[in-house]
Amino acid sequence: MANSSPTMHGHHGPSKKTIVFIILFLVIAAAGLTYVKWWPYYHKAIKAIGEHTIGSSILYGGADTAPDPSWDAAWSYAVTYYKAVWKAAILGILLGSLVQVLIPSGWLLRVLGKTNFRSTAIAGAAAIPGMMCSCCAAPIAVGLRKKNVSAGAALAFWLGNPMINPATLIFMAFVLSWEFTLLRLVFGLILTFGVSYWANRIAGEQTFTESEVLQPMDAGEADSQPLFIRWMKSLGTMLLHVVPAYFIAVLLLGAARAWLFPTLDDTALNSILMLILFAIAGTLFVIPTAAEIPIAQAFMSYGFGASIASVLIVTLPAVSLPSLLMIRRSFPARVVWFVFGSVIALGILSGIIGAVLL
Repeated sequence: MANSSPTMHGHHGPSKKTIVFIILFLVIAAAGLTYVKWWPYYHKAIKAIGEHTIGSSILYGGADTAPDPSWDAAWSYAVTYYKAVWKAAILGILLGSLVQVLIPSGWLLRVLGKTNFRSTAIAGAAAIPGMMCSCCAAPIAVGLRKKNVSAGAALAFWLGNPMINPATLIFMAFVLSWEFTLLRLVFGLILTFGVSYWANRIAGEQTFTESEVLQPMDAGEADSQPLFIRWMKSLGTMLLHVVPAYFIAVLLLGAARAWLFPTLDDTALNSILMLILFAIAGTLFVIPTAAEIPIAQAFMSYGFGASIASVLIVTLPAVSLPSLLMIRRSFPARVVWFVFGSVIALGILSGIIGAVLL
């Protein structure tokens, strides 16, 4: 018969130990996010509402132009950046390793293992409370892929963290305007749910059958090693594949700020060529969560107008060179290039809309 019952496939539901593991993961995630994201962002929201600012632009370090490419420029940006993100980065690596040993494969496959829109939508919705930047969310996306979560679902979680971050949207509404906030939300939804869903087609992955999804239900069911040993292996692999590329790429981008975001004369500020160049630069550059807001605010004060600001509020948070390098082993190369190109294209479109409407 086509519709076999779960018991015919040997499915008996998760054990008590697995339920405990899932609860443990959720408790660690909630505690970590409360300390790193939710509580600090509550205070930052109060600042945004009362003062219409969340701080100065991280891009130029308080100056009017970026420093010339040098080791000092690279190091100063890296220090400033990591001071802002180190707690979230550690939490991302921790959760990315724990998801591999605490969450049962069968449950993840049933919820996020298919290439349909439902899996993509669930993963994107699950990203909303995370509120991480693309680099801090990348280790979790890598961990999900190691559990055979579909490309679309893993991407939706990765992109949804920075793009539909509710805290950032609140900050943006009070610091920039509700028009910028609406523009960001629309393009964030397109990236999180649309681009991620179509990435399944680009990946060409085969969806799991019902029997594959229903077996196995327990975390670590096929591995007799102790939990701590499995976690150490997962954590070690994560650190080896994620940290070096992350650190080196941040240094390179910090040094190259003057090339990526040059000082321009008035005639070039809002041309289509500038939209393209800033879309590429914004897609490559790396920032902490919500740093795109003071950066866009600063560029408008320099006379760049709404078009460039509209480009940056989409491209800066979505992805970055470090985050793309961190996830590159977990997705087919064509998927990584598809996401990279999609962010640039949507950034340009956002800039055109911003030039016309804002």
